[in-house]
Amino acid sequence: MDIIHPKAQAYAEDFSTPEDDLLREINIYTATNHPEHHMLSGHLQGKLLEMISRMTQPKRILEIGTFTGYSALCLAKGLAANGQLHTIELRDQDAAIAKGFFNRSTYADQIILHTGNALNVLPKLDETWDLVFIDADKASYIEYFKLVLPKLRQNGFILADNIFFHGQVLADVVKGKSAVAIKAFNEFIRESNEIDKMIITLRDGLYLMRKL
Repeated sequence: MDIIHPKAQAYAEDFSTPEDDLLREINIYTATNHPEHHMLSGHLQGKLLEMISRMTQPKRILEIGTFTGYSALCLAKGLAANGQLHTIELRDQDAAIAKGFFNRSTYADQIILHTGNALNVLPKLDETWDLVFIDADKASYIEYFKLVLPKLRQNGFILADNIFFHGQVLADVVKGKSAVAIKAFNEFIRESNEIDKMIITLRDGLYLMRKL
Protein backbone atom coordinates (compact mmCIF):
# COMPACT_ATOMS: atom_id res chain seq x y z
CA MET A 1 0.00 0.00 0.00
CA ASP A 2 1.38 3.40 -1.02
CA ILE A 3 0.80 5.81 1.88
CA ILE A 4 2.23 8.74 -0.05
CA HIS A 5 1.18 9.29 -3.67
CA PRO A 6 4.14 8.30 -5.88
CA LYS A 7 3.92 11.55 -7.85
CA ALA A 8 4.02 13.59 -4.63
CA GLN A 9 7.01 11.56 -3.46
CA ALA A 10 8.86 12.09 -6.74
CA TYR A 11 8.02 15.82 -6.74
CA ALA A 12 9.28 16.23 -3.17
CA GLU A 13 12.53 14.45 -3.98
CA ASP A 14 13.01 16.50 -7.15
CA PHE A 15 12.71 19.77 -5.21
CA SER A 16 14.96 18.65 -2.32
CA THR A 17 18.75 18.81 -2.18
CA PRO A 18 20.12 15.73 -3.99
CA GLU A 19 21.91 12.92 -2.20
CA ASP A 20 25.68 13.21 -2.00
CA ASP A 21 27.74 10.72 -3.98
CA LEU A 22 28.24 8.21 -1.16
CA LEU A 23 24.58 8.17 -0.16
CA ARG A 24 23.59 7.70 -3.80
CA GLU A 25 26.01 4.79 -4.04
CA ILE A 26 24.54 3.17 -0.91
CA ASN A 27 21.05 3.66 -2.29
CA ILE A 28 21.90 2.06 -5.63
CA TYR A 29 23.95 -0.74 -4.06
CA THR A 30 21.15 -1.64 -1.63
CA ALA A 31 18.44 -1.52 -4.30
CA THR A 32 20.52 -3.74 -6.57
CA ASN A 33 21.92 -6.26 -4.10
CA HIS A 34 19.79 -6.49 -0.96
CA PRO A 35 16.60 -8.60 -0.88
CA GLU A 36 15.12 -6.20 1.69
CA HIS A 37 16.12 -3.01 -0.10
CA HIS A 38 12.76 -1.43 0.80
CA MET A 39 14.08 -1.02 4.35
CA LEU A 40 16.47 1.75 3.28
CA SER A 41 15.45 5.19 4.54
CA GLY A 42 15.97 6.73 1.13
CA HIS A 43 16.53 10.23 -0.17
CA LEU A 44 13.65 12.21 1.32
CA GLN A 45 13.56 10.57 4.75
CA GLY A 46 17.33 10.64 4.89
CA LYS A 47 17.27 14.38 4.23
CA LEU A 48 14.77 14.86 7.07
CA LEU A 49 17.05 12.92 9.44
CA GLU A 50 19.95 15.10 8.36
CA MET A 51 17.94 18.30 8.86
CA ILE A 52 16.82 17.30 12.36
CA SER A 53 20.38 16.37 13.27
CA ARG A 54 21.74 19.65 11.93
CA MET A 55 19.08 21.63 13.82
CA THR A 56 19.84 19.92 17.13
CA GLN A 57 23.64 19.51 16.66
CA PRO A 58 23.74 16.43 18.91
CA LYS A 59 26.82 15.29 20.77
CA ARG A 60 25.52 11.73 21.06
CA ILE A 61 23.27 10.01 18.54
CA LEU A 62 21.90 6.49 18.92
CA GLU A 63 20.58 4.48 15.99
CA ILE A 64 18.87 1.13 16.55
CA GLY A 65 18.98 -0.69 13.21
CA THR A 66 21.93 0.18 10.97
CA PHE A 67 20.96 -1.79 7.84
CA THR A 68 23.42 -0.74 5.09
CA GLY A 69 24.41 2.54 6.73
CA TYR A 70 22.39 5.15 4.81
CA SER A 71 20.45 6.66 7.72
CA ALA A 72 23.49 6.71 10.02
CA LEU A 73 25.44 8.78 7.52
CA CYS A 74 22.49 11.16 7.17
CA LEU A 75 22.29 11.60 10.94
CA ALA A 76 26.07 11.98 11.27
CA LYS A 77 25.99 15.13 9.13
CA GLY A 78 24.64 17.12 12.09
CA LEU A 79 27.00 15.80 14.76
CA ALA A 80 28.80 18.29 16.96
CA ALA A 81 32.54 18.55 16.24
CA ASN A 82 33.39 16.13 19.05
CA GLY A 83 30.19 14.09 18.72
CA GLN A 84 29.69 10.37 18.26
CA LEU A 85 27.02 8.22 16.68
CA HIS A 86 26.43 4.73 18.05
CA THR A 87 24.56 2.40 15.71
CA ILE A 88 23.44 -1.16 16.42
CA GLU A 89 22.89 -3.86 13.78
CA LEU A 90 21.73 -7.40 14.47
CA ARG A 91 22.94 -9.01 11.25
CA ASP A 92 26.67 -9.49 10.67
CA GLN A 93 26.46 -9.17 6.88
CA ASP A 94 24.56 -5.88 6.96
CA ALA A 95 26.93 -4.55 9.62
CA ALA A 96 29.92 -5.40 7.42
CA ILE A 97 28.38 -3.61 4.43
CA ALA A 98 27.60 -0.54 6.53
CA LYS A 99 31.10 -0.53 8.05
CA GLY A 100 32.62 -0.46 4.57
CA PHE A 101 30.62 2.62 3.69
CA PHE A 102 31.32 4.29 7.05
CA ASN A 103 35.06 3.82 6.53
CA ARG A 104 34.85 5.75 3.27
CA SER A 105 32.98 8.68 4.81
CA THR A 106 34.26 11.78 6.58
CA TYR A 107 32.57 10.49 9.76
CA ALA A 108 34.53 7.24 10.04
CA ASP A 109 36.07 8.26 13.38
CA GLN A 110 32.73 9.42 14.82
CA ILE A 111 30.58 6.37 14.04
CA ILE A 112 30.74 3.42 16.42
CA LEU A 113 29.09 0.27 15.08
CA HIS A 114 27.83 -2.41 17.46
CA THR A 115 26.81 -5.83 16.15
CA GLY A 116 24.28 -7.86 18.13
CA ASN A 117 20.83 -7.78 19.65
CA ALA A 118 20.02 -4.19 20.61
CA LEU A 119 18.21 -5.35 23.75
CA ASN A 120 21.55 -6.73 24.96
CA VAL A 121 23.74 -3.91 23.64
CA LEU A 122 21.73 -0.93 24.90
CA PRO A 123 22.17 -1.54 28.66
CA LYS A 124 25.96 -1.59 28.14
CA LEU A 125 26.12 1.87 26.55
CA ASP A 126 26.89 4.44 29.22
CA GLU A 127 25.84 7.55 27.31
CA THR A 128 23.36 10.40 27.52
CA TRP A 129 21.60 10.61 24.19
CA ASP A 130 20.58 13.79 22.38
CA LEU A 131 18.95 12.15 19.36
CA VAL A 132 17.72 8.57 18.86
CA PHE A 133 16.48 6.84 15.70
CA ILE A 134 14.61 3.54 16.13
CA ASP A 135 14.33 1.44 12.97
CA ALA A 136 14.76 -2.21 13.89
CA ASP A 137 12.50 -5.19 14.68
CA LYS A 138 9.02 -3.88 15.31
CA ALA A 139 8.15 -6.32 18.10
CA SER A 140 10.78 -4.67 20.33
CA TYR A 141 9.88 -1.00 19.78
CA ILE A 142 8.28 -0.57 23.20
CA GLU A 143 11.26 -2.18 24.91
CA TYR A 144 13.69 -0.03 22.96
CA PHE A 145 11.78 3.06 23.99
CA LYS A 146 11.78 2.03 27.67
CA LEU A 147 15.54 1.42 27.58
CA VAL A 148 16.33 4.65 25.77
CA LEU A 149 14.08 7.23 27.44
CA PRO A 150 15.86 7.28 30.84
CA LYS A 151 19.16 7.98 29.03
CA LEU A 152 17.73 10.68 26.79
CA ARG A 153 18.44 14.24 27.90
CA GLN A 154 15.57 16.59 28.61
CA ASN A 155 14.31 18.03 25.29
CA GLY A 156 16.17 15.30 23.45
CA PHE A 157 14.43 13.66 20.49
CA ILE A 158 13.45 10.13 19.50
CA LEU A 159 12.39 9.20 15.98
CA ALA A 160 10.67 5.86 15.35
CA ASP A 161 10.28 4.64 11.78
CA ASN A 162 7.60 2.55 10.01
CA ILE A 163 4.79 3.48 12.38
CA PHE A 164 2.23 2.95 9.59
CA PHE A 165 3.84 -0.41 8.77
CA HIS A 166 3.02 -0.32 5.07
CA GLY A 167 -0.45 0.99 5.87
CA GLN A 168 -1.40 -2.13 7.81
CA VAL A 169 -2.03 -0.27 11.09
CA LEU A 170 -4.72 1.75 9.29
CA ALA A 171 -6.86 -1.33 8.72
CA ASP A 172 -10.00 -1.91 10.78
CA VAL A 173 -8.53 -5.22 11.91
CA VAL A 174 -4.73 -5.22 12.24
CA LYS A 175 -3.07 -8.56 11.48
CA GLY A 176 0.50 -9.83 11.45
CA LYS A 177 3.07 -9.83 14.22
CA SER A 178 4.89 -6.65 13.18
CA ALA A 179 1.76 -4.65 12.38
CA VAL A 180 0.19 -5.61 15.72
CA ALA A 181 3.41 -4.64 17.51
CA ILE A 182 3.53 -1.24 15.79
CA LYS A 183 -0.13 -0.62 16.61
CA ALA A 184 0.65 -1.38 20.27
CA PHE A 185 3.70 0.91 20.16
CA ASN A 186 1.71 3.77 18.67
CA GLU A 187 -0.96 3.42 21.34
CA PHE A 188 1.71 3.22 24.05
CA ILE A 189 3.32 6.44 22.81
CA ARG A 190 -0.02 8.22 22.51
CA GLU A 191 -0.71 7.54 26.21
CA SER A 192 2.75 8.49 27.47
CA ASN A 193 2.87 11.72 29.50
CA GLU A 194 6.68 11.80 29.51
CA ILE A 195 7.01 13.04 25.94
CA ASP A 196 5.67 15.57 23.48
CA LYS A 197 4.90 13.75 20.25
CA MET A 198 3.70 14.01 16.67
CA ILE A 199 3.40 11.74 13.65
CA ILE A 200 5.13 12.83 10.45
CA THR A 201 3.30 11.48 7.39
CA LEU A 202 6.46 10.84 5.39
CA ARG A 203 7.11 7.55 3.61
CA ASP A 204 5.99 4.78 6.03
CA GLY A 205 5.37 7.18 8.91
CA LEU A 206 7.73 8.61 11.53
CA TYR A 207 6.92 9.20 15.19
CA LEU A 208 8.79 12.29 16.42
CA MET A 209 9.06 12.51 20.21
CA ARG A 210 10.61 15.08 22.56
CA LYS A 211 11.40 14.25 26.18
CA LEU A 212 9.66 16.64 28.59
